[in-house]
Amino acid sequence: MEQKTKTFLNEYLATLTEIERQRYTSFSADYFCNDETNANRCADLISKGIKTASCSMKHWYEAGVEPMPKAGHLLVVTDWDGEPTSIVEITAVSECKYSDVTAEFACSEGEGDRTLDWWRAAHWDFFSNECVAADIEVNEDMMLVLEHFQVVHGTAA
Repeated sequence: MEQKTKTFLNEYLATLTEIERQRYTSFSADYFCNDETNANRCADLISKGIKTASCSMKHWYEAGVEPMPKAGHLLVVTDWDGEPTSIVEITAVSECKYSDVTAEFACSEGEGDRTLDWWRAAHWDFFSNECVAADIEVNEDMMLVLEHFQVVHGTAA
């Protein structure tokens, strides 16, 4: 974690009681999406409390590329340039097939027009590109890891 994100996290942790701080043992910092425009858009949506969920292909966790998310983890959300914008706490993690994603989850992702149709089109494109890069097959049965979170520090907190 870069120094500016550590500082941002430590400023938040300093506002908590000792008991509250002890709840948190897992920390990271990152941006959402894989391009500058969407990373900055997501950081803004999260800061405003509009985007309260995200998802990834389970493949990346099974391949050891990323650690499996877990409830209670604190993530310093950054923009594309690494500037911290907020801190979120993961509140729930679940798995489902791409084809089983619900309209409620699509809305909680907060992007586009927040409909399931928009979510499916945007995420099919995104996951198709990831599958090509990973040399795996994209299909409606691919497993996703769904994360729900809430802003604990930043604009929406």
